[in-house]
Amino acid sequence: MHGKDIAIAGCGPAGLTAALLLRRDGHRVTLFERFETARPVGSGLMIQPTGLAVLAHLGLDAEIAASGARVDRLFGVSVPSGRPVLDVRYAALGPDAGHGIGIHRAALFNTLHGAALAEGIPMRTGRAITASALEADGRRKLVFADGGQSEAFDLIVDALGTMTPLAPPTGRPLPYGAFWATLDWVDGAGFDITALEQRYFRSSRMVGVLPIGRPAPGDRPKLAFFWSLRRDRREAWEAAGLDSWKAEVEALWPQTAPLLEQITAPEQLTFARYAHRTLRRPAEPGLIHLGDAWHSTSPQLGQGANMAMLDAYALAAALRRTDDIREAGARAVALRRTHVRLYQTMSTLFTPVYQSDGRLLPLARDRLAGPLSNVWPFPAVLAGMVSGLTGRPLRGLGLSVRPPAPAAAPAHQRTADPVQ
Repeated sequence: MHGKDIAIAGCGPAGLTAALLLRRDGHRVTLFERFETARPVGSGLMIQPTGLAVLAHLGLDAEIAASGARVDRLFGVSVPSGRPVLDVRYAALGPDAGHGIGIHRAALFNTLHGAALAEGIPMRTGRAITASALEADGRRKLVFADGGQSEAFDLIVDALGTMTPLAPPTGRPLPYGAFWATLDWVDGAGFDITALEQRYFRSSRMVGVLPIGRPAPGDRPKLAFFWSLRRDRREAWEAAGLDSWKAEVEALWPQTAPLLEQITAPEQLTFARYAHRTLRRPAEPGLIHLGDAWHSTSPQLGQGANMAMLDAYALAAALRRTDDIREAGARAVALRRTHVRLYQTMSTLFTPVYQSDGRLLPLARDRLAGPLSNVWPFPAVLAGMVSGLTGRPLRGLGLSVRPPAPAAAPAHQRTADPVQ
């Protein structure tokens, strides 16, 4: 195989994972990032056994496990009935199926970014990308907001997310978003350090707590706190004021009082918007879209970063089989298409059950979901969905679920080549 000249647009999980995999396979990789200093955006997320399998291949799983918090269970209760409506345990898949890891986006970014620096991957920052240009020989150039262009590459990897300018607009914005905050874990408050916990009023209001470990060495243990909110109600939320909102949250889940005390200004809360979209042609001549640039959906199933890392691995695996860029793109898409379609469909079906204005769906959920979650075969079915293992995506990629290896020094502490 001959190494290719590959440009990767975006330094999120998809872009950084692809850069590491492709660089280690002998390709000449250059990362492009719109920020002057590459940085993460957001609060907490879940690394599932699928994403951890990719990180294990990169030798980064132990660092991720050390930075995050092990999650063995997802548990949700409907208020005021007190009925459990979500009870998923990874153990239902067997002792070797793994577990989730709650982690701050900054910790995941620092691990991947530090590894990329250690590999000496060039990073060109402050380059806002607006388009790509296909050359006569099938190579492509990136077009920047200042009117300039990059050199030509054999392949451009689009990892710019849902709003990517490198793909045609598609899909639809979802009506519900969420406010996120990173707070200190409070011992003795009654939260489970090994669980993602949620409380619901019907499906129109939801509050959740996810343990996320220590984003940086020496930090206190943290949690991600989130509150579901319709996008078109954000202005009304701001007008009502922080105290009004805190009273609403505390009425829904009194246990959150010591967490709410840590929120003293609206600026501590970041509002995340979501969209459901799937590109019909994720691979084009000299261009492939990965992660949210190809497919995005509600975060209800907690798969975003994990799906992105699987996409990146599929691309690397395809390029190991062929030198032909077009053939490699088609093969990478084929390796991932079934799993992507499956989770896009499940998200469409399940999101309204937990995040919508309807009354019948949450009523049925409250009556059925809790009892069924403990009746065979539903525990394993639900755990398979949450873990990302439904559809057996790892088998087609030659990956497997493995426990994290012993922790090593963080990559960003081993070497650090300058960013270009």
